[in-house]
Amino acid sequence: MAGARQVAVLTGSYTPDTGGEGVGVTALRFTPGDGLRVVDAVAASGASYLAAHPALPVVYTTHESTPGAVGAFALREGAAPVPLGAPLTSGGANPCHLTVHPSGDHLLTANYGTDTVPGTVAVHRLDADGRLADLTDVVEHKGSGPVAGRQEGTHAHQVVVDPAGRYVLATDLGADTVFTYELDTDTGKLKPVAASQLRPGSGPRHLAFTPSGDLVLSADELSSTVTCHRYDAGTGTLHELSRVPATAVADIPNQPGGIVTSDCGRYVWVTNRGADTVAAFRIAGSALEPLGEVPSGGSWPRGLTAAAGYLLVANQHSGTVAALKVLEDGSLGEAEVVVEVASVVCGLVV
Repeated sequence: MAGARQVAVLTGSYTPDTGGEGVGVTALRFTPGDGLRVVDAVAASGASYLAAHPALPVVYTTHESTPGAVGAFALREGAAPVPLGAPLTSGGANPCHLTVHPSGDHLLTANYGTDTVPGTVAVHRLDADGRLADLTDVVEHKGSGPVAGRQEGTHAHQVVVDPAGRYVLATDLGADTVFTYELDTDTGKLKPVAASQLRPGSGPRHLAFTPSGDLVLSADELSSTVTCHRYDAGTGTLHELSRVPATAVADIPNQPGGIVTSDCGRYVWVTNRGADTVAAFRIAGSALEPLGEVPSGGSWPRGLTAAAGYLLVANQHSGTVAALKVLEDGSLGEAEVVVEVASVVCGLVV
């Protein structure tokens, strides 16, 4: 498609040392209406999540292992990024999500933990050029849930900053809780503020805010639901308003994965591992209205990334990235293009 805008995308994959077959970080080029193509790749052990610096050409990745690590990479146009110093300890086991604080001075990491090692949230100071510096804080979660084999202990699964930039929120799949903190940007320390207890056995995995910041949607891994919560920006707490099944596919064990809200705030999309679909919902006040779901373009869809009117889906088990067009009513078209990226689990538009 001549003249179509190209979008640079990075993906992260599990590597042979972390149970996968991928290289680590792969650079792709996406041309809406035309295709996806692999441009380059760089080794990065267990690159299960990627996050961009808000002001610098730097990205960060988890190295999901026990003990865990996090790494920084400098972006390059038309090529894979290059390591920016050596990886540092993640402050826990199996880091699975990270984000850069809006100040640009600190990296926040969620460490899932293990059956015996609790989930933690860690903070690293970042140098002026975006390099990882010292580990300034590690906060250990406490709690459990009713689902045997998954909730005997805590499992931090995501760490995000609310739209106002005031609070740091960490989902904990094992404790059915969203923990809220304030980050002291001078010391790099986290101060506990609140703990929002969600439905027992829900297993909150990821959150996605609407642009207004008054609603936050959760992908609930263990109950296979999507929940709409009111977000109290004054206290940093969540209050359930409604919830719906994440998939209409029956008789298949299902685990929601990635979740994304639209820029207009009217729609939310979620990947379904098991059903192998991406489901679309309309946000109508405080209710979620299903708009249908389409095949994900592969098997075990995990990460979900918005890109130029499409959703890019990372299908872990099939090792494919698919592009699904977002239609005017918020529903999704069938996968238009699929490219192979082994053991891919996440994507990031850069």
